[in-house]
This record gives sequence, C-alpha cells and structure tokens, in this order.
Amino acid sequence: MIFDDLKGKIALVTGASRRQGIGAAICRAFAAQGTDVFFTSWQQYDRDMPHTQDPHGPERLADELRSAGIRAEFLEVDLSDPDAPVRVLDTVAERLGKPAILVNNAVHSTRDGYQKLDAAILDAHYAVNLRALALLSVEFARRHVAGTPGRIINLSSGQSLGPMPEELAYVATKGAVEAFTRTLAAEVAHLGITVNAINPGLTDTGWITPEIERAFLTRMSMGRLGLPDDAARLAVFLASDAAAWITGQTIHSAGA
Repeated sequence: MIFDDLKGKIALVTGASRRQGIGAAICRAFAAQGTDVFFTSWQQYDRDMPHTQDPHGPERLADELRSAGIRAEFLEVDLSDPDAPVRVLDTVAERLGKPAILVNNAVHSTRDGYQKLDAAILDAHYAVNLRALALLSVEFARRHVAGTPGRIINLSSGQSLGPMPEELAYVATKGAVEAFTRTLAAEVAHLGITVNAINPGLTDTGWITPEIERAFLTRMSMGRLGLPDDAARLAVFLASDAAAWITGQTIHSAGA
C-alpha cells in the first residue's frame, strides 16, 4: 500500500547496521513510500555479536535506498553516549532537514540471568534501550513544529505478555519502553505527535538456528516466524495519516 502523505518526509531510524535486521527493513519500507531516510549504525556492537555481522552493511544499505530515488544518509554513532541523541538530530537536520518520523529501533541485548546480572550489564542495556530512546524522543518533540504531524515509533518486545528467561536486563529496559510510550504520547499529543510501540514478536533477522526455529514453530499459530518486513509494514502504517488517531499504544504484531 502506498501512503501519499509520506512522500517527501524525512524518517530517522536508529539501529540499521545490518541489512537482515528490522531497522534496515523499516528503512526500505519508507524508501518505497518516497520518504527520505536517515539511519544510525554502530558496528562495534555488531562485531561483538558473531551472528549479526555485516561489515559493509550501512554503506550498502544507503546505496540501496538511494537507488529507490530518495535521499539517504547514515551516521555511525554509539547511542550509549549521553550526547548522542542531540548529535544525531543535529546531523539529520544538517544533511536532510527536520525529520517528521522517528523510529527507535536500536537495541542492546546480551544474555544474563540472575547468576550473571550485575551493574555493568544493567547500565549497558539501560543506556541504549531506554535512555537513548527517551532522549531522542523528547528532543524530537522539542524541535517539532506544533500543529504539524509527527510520529514516534518505538520497538518493544512484548515483555508485558510473559517472561523471557536469562534476559533480565533486556526485559527490564524494553518493558520500560511500553510505559514510556504511553506517558509520552499523552504529553506530546497537543503538538500533533503520536507515539506508539511495536512488539514484532519472534523475528528471524539471521540469529535463529534451525533448532530454535523448530522449537518455536510449535507455538506459532500462523505456522511461521516473523520477518523484518512484517514490522516494517506496521511502522509505515503508524507513520502515515491513516494512523493519526492511534497513539499511546503497544501493538503486539506477533503472528499469534
């Protein structure tokens, strides 16, 4: 589906280092709508996660997006730096203009569990999953022209639906995203900004082994795992005028 109101707008998408990931899929989906795209990447994190490496991913994704006829830029940035959110928004404005859409997709995730969890692990998750998301969102709102449409879309992981063993730091911070989404939506509605979250469910972004797939398929009522494009289509819808009356919601698009 084509949403004409998205053509010519600027979308900022965080965490699009890997071309197999949800962030890259969201970038492509916006490009297909004629939306200019600015995305962030942080390949140092990817290098520490062997199953997620894509050494030239950001450059090749940017070229792919430009081939769709839109403007595309990216910034390699560590979102755990407290100053990063302002830097990112300044760079978007300098290179493309003021964004009308913010998609907070970047994530930090390592397995912990109660035997491993410590302050350093908690702080690393908090810095990216919650603090960077919150600071980007409020700075986006402060710069927004009141009365014009604005969209903030956060990525959740369905922590309110059930446990995720050995992911204590991850669930604590991602669960907080849903609470933050609800309250920020109420605060910025008068500006014309909607704020929603997407729980994409179990999504195959390259990390799922055949063993994991077999184990989870028995629980998936639709008979398959999620794909990055599933989340991307929902993000585009939430950014469009068709979703102008939806705010403060976490949409569990988990195929179950």
